[in-house]
Amino acid sequence: MIFRRPSATRAVDAFEQALDAREPGRAGQAFDDLGRALARAGAKERAAAGPRLAALIDRLSPEPGAALAVLVGACVEGGADPLACAGPVLAGLRAALTHAVAFAEHWPQDAEEDLQAPGEEIPDEVLALLGDGPEPFLRAASWASLPGWEQAATAVLIHPEVRRSLTDRDELPGLTARLAGFLGETTCLTAALSLLDDEPLLVLDRVGGAGFRLRMSGIADNFQLHTLLAGVLIGGGHLPGTAPSPDAVAAYLGTGRSDRRPAVTGSFNLVAADGSWIWNEGTPRDIPVVDGIRLLVLDPPSYPRTWAAGAMFPAMRAELVLEEVLAPQEAARHLAAVRPATSYGG
Repeated sequence: MIFRRPSATRAVDAFEQALDAREPGRAGQAFDDLGRALARAGAKERAAAGPRLAALIDRLSPEPGAALAVLVGACVEGGADPLACAGPVLAGLRAALTHAVAFAEHWPQDAEEDLQAPGEEIPDEVLALLGDGPEPFLRAASWASLPGWEQAATAVLIHPEVRRSLTDRDELPGLTARLAGFLGETTCLTAALSLLDDEPLLVLDRVGGAGFRLRMSGIADNFQLHTLLAGVLIGGGHLPGTAPSPDAVAAYLGTGRSDRRPAVTGSFNLVAADGSWIWNEGTPRDIPVVDGIRLLVLDPPSYPRTWAAGAMFPAMRAELVLEEVLAPQEAARHLAAVRPATSYGG
């Protein structure tokens, strides 16, 4: 009996050999074969392929590099070690963001076309205005490749071990913030980079005078935080009110079925210590730090509000743990230092 290596493994071998041979046509065909093989592969093959493919990313220019990074992200979703794959993916992302920001900054002021969204075709006449040489080409190619890099990077960043491994958390968010200045929107990548892990949270109930210390991880937005707070505090019998359904809580913890989006009715108005509103549309990073801990005040809801439960990253497990119910005297001391909520969020 002749032993044959699994098809995905052979496809990775063939792609690597094509890169070694420096034959673009052969590499392109090998890449197509690789995508088809990985689509059929099982978890064990994808787990083996992910780190091998990640190690090849820096051998490619921005657009094929992004396409390969997307395959690496798919391998991570299929069981590959996210930490073993993350380094090359995030290095490629960092380089692409750097060049893409430069591309947007150098967009010709006299161009008839407005700056296109990443991934859209750039008109030839605009490319001509950008200048000759490798640098303008690299910037344009990086801009075009951004959707792929975002998809791949998000696939690894939803894993807490990857986020904890980053040594330049300030650089990537800074680049995405500069990019958002041109795009005018927040991306999934921005949200993934904003995730907090093992973050302490002090919560004060203004009406009842109770206080709680919690710890949160992997919560992408304040719709999610609001729902999980109601699940822990109302569902746990610590505060009065109607708790969200178990299905809604599960949807936000990443333990429920992704095809279910049960309705949630708001339980609180979320307020900072200075009285400003903390909007559900924001993220837990919007909650200001007071004396070394993020401090959130719960007021009665100002108006009825409902939304469909569903985590921004359904494949990611989130966590909100109640660690301590404060003694009444301690809760009162904290509440005495916070300001009343401003009207209409102003």
